[in-house]
Formats: sequence, structure tokens, C-alpha cells
Amino acid sequence: MNEVSRSITALREVVCALNQDLPRHGLVVWTAGNVSGRVPGQELMVIKPSGMRFDELTPESMVVTDLNGVVVEGDLSPSSDTGTHAYVYRHMPEVGGIVHTHSTYACAWAARGQAIPCVLTMVADEFGGDVPVGPFALIGNEAIGEGIVATLRESRSPAVLMQNHGPFTIGKDAQSAVKAAVMLEEVAKAVHHAHQLGVPIPIPQSDIDHLSDRYRSVYGQRQE
Repeated sequence: MNEVSRSITALREVVCALNQDLPRHGLVVWTAGNVSGRVPGQELMVIKPSGMRFDELTPESMVVTDLNGVVVEGDLSPSSDTGTHAYVYRHMPEVGGIVHTHSTYACAWAARGQAIPCVLTMVADEFGGDVPVGPFALIGNEAIGEGIVATLRESRSPAVLMQNHGPFTIGKDAQSAVKAAVMLEEVAKAVHHAHQLGVPIPIPQSDIDHLSDRYRSVYGQRQE
């Protein structure tokens, strides 16, 4: 087994496990939603197969495609969102993982076409400001990917709410993208409830910038 094959085998295991984390975090139902990961150093990605229940997934059932969405390894059809993932990887080379869910509260904001405002320090930390809304686009071509890229290039956020559709998150790897999806649903829920109680208090932009910079440079363990 050569180095590329070993990387694909390892990534299939990771992507399978992370897909199965989505229902554990309450982010998906039945077969909706998907996680993908870019094969390091290659123009390839690993993604969930289309229409399979999460509890039926195995590393071997994950599908390998190129960054045009063409299957290069695997016996199953890839996710219907493969074209979207492929477009994002082609145009955002820093992205190593992508997640799409239909989590309830994030979808509620997407249905209104409304950004999640930065009214909690967690939003500033995790998303660097408001969680933006991307344009409505039909499934089946690259239009969703185009909207994701255009929106996130103008934002520090690793998440976007595609109008009338739902959330997509990105990360340096697939695990980072899943973390963003989990945190997105949490803040979507909290800010929704805040709106039911009254008018949330906005955080000044200078404080948002400070919180975002601190979170990225100080929070967590530093590598020696």
C-alpha cells in the first residue's frame, strides 16, 4: 500500500466516524447531512455515500472522488452534495473538511434568511462575528458551492446559513468542520431563545475583534 492509499484508508475511517457523530449531536435525521474530508496533498476527497443511514456507514462505504466530484474509488454513489463540497475545495485550498446538516435551529435562521447576530461571546469566539447567510440556490449543480465560497470569503466565520436550505461549515480538517457544526447549532438555539425573551444586546465590534483574536491565539493548548 503506497502513501496515498494509506492516507485514503485513514481518512475513510475518520470521515465515517465523524458522519456517525452527527446524529449523536442531534444535527441530522434519517439520511440527511454529510461530512467530507480532503485527502492531504491530493486533489481528492472522501465523502458520505448518498441516501445511507448513519448507523449503516462503514469506512469501506465512504466514497472517494476527485475535486470535480467524479468517483475514483468506491462502489456507491456519493452524496448529492458532492458537487458543492468539490467546488468549495477547489476554490478554498485552506479548507480540509466540510459538513452539511439540517440542524433544527440553524435551519430556522436559514428559513428566515437571517444572520445569527453576534450577541454572545461564544459567537465571537467560534465565528468571529455574525454567522452570515448565503443566497438561495437549487441542489444539483455548483450554485450552492458558489454561494458558500462567495459568502465565507467575506467573513471570518467557518459557517454559513444557506437561505431556505441550511448550514454548511468548513474547517482545516473534517473534525474542525464538525466542531463548527456542533457549536453553530448551540448558538443558533441560544440566540433564538434570547429573541423570545426580548432584544439581545449586541457586542461592540472592537470587543468582537478582541474576543476572536484571543480565541485563535490564546485558547487551548499550544504546540511546542
